[in-house]
Amino acid sequence: MAALGETLKAGLTEPLGELGVDVETVDVQKAGRRHIVRIIVDRDGGLDLDLIAAVSRRASELLDEPPLADELPGPFVLEVTSPGVDRPLTETRHWRRALTRLVEATLADGSTVVGRVTSVPDDDSVVLSTDSGDRTIARADVQRAVVQVEFNRADAAALVVEEDASAEEPEEEAVDDDGQE
Repeated sequence: MAALGETLKAGLTEPLGELGVDVETVDVQKAGRRHIVRIIVDRDGGLDLDLIAAVSRRASELLDEPPLADELPGPFVLEVTSPGVDRPLTETRHWRRALTRLVEATLADGSTVVGRVTSVPDDDSVVLSTDSGDRTIARADVQRAVVQVEFNRADAAALVVEEDASAEEPEEEAVDDDGQE
């Protein structure tokens, strides 16, 4: 089924790219007499439900017409989703989309680096802010890297504090010239 997934991905990548998304993977599994086609898409700035719905409609059209319909005979269930937090960071765009996120990277020498992605200066390196300072890592040295789940992200907490502070500011009351409201 992996070969079928790659064939479908090749046929879906360009048309779905016109909607502004990157097709990360297409997974096809057999479920009885049906196939389950799972398309994972992403884009800079994230996805919203309207875009997922548009991608789903377009993918369905493409899978129902030749040449892709010839590759996937019979009924299928289509799932369009975004990548989970456990997706490995393997492409430059993955690292770019992880800016400000906490990442754990296992390096070729067996060491592990945990830090916040501060920049992706080029296709070959990434800069992590660690407890011991900024560290530039060659992407070729990274065996595996994943975003860490943070329930209380520092920058999210700062945003909440700023919103709370602005909500508590008293409104000015209009007063006319003779001191009455």
